Amino acid sequence: MAEREKDKPNVVHQDAIFVETVRKELRCEKLHTEFGFNPNKTVHVLPEKPLGRKPPEVFVDTSEFIDAIRRARMEPTKKYPMPQTESQEIGWWAAPLVPPNRDDGRLHFHRAYSDITRHKESALMFSKKTEKEKTSPEK
Repeated sequence: MAEREKDKPNVVHQDAIFVETVRKELRCEKLHTEFGFNPNKTVHVLPEKPLGRKPPEVFVDTSEFIDAIRRARMEPTKKYPMPQTESQEIGWWAAPLVPPNRDDGRLHFHRAYSDITRHKESALMFSKKTEKEKTSPEK
């Protein structure tokens, strides 16, 4: 049996293949006209150069854009009702389980003065004053 050699496609066949490829691409093509930015990425605003002579640009402030920037800069607990990652689960509910009570002596240890602590504090203050007087040069 003689082996059948494949001929290269001629110009007409190559053109037909190209036309079919372009039609398939146009069928799946979708034109995007509205663009936004990733709200999960931090926005960095860079200042102008100090010696630049370029006049400042005028921006049209739209409320949607400003709201999107504010939402992007919020902390995750205010953005989302539940944690989005396992790392966010730690500390998501940061409110204390027991409300703080300053009158409860078991949980709140405020500074208390007695006769002994007042005497010791005055003795320390006096010793610091005498040390300063000994180390200061006399005129």
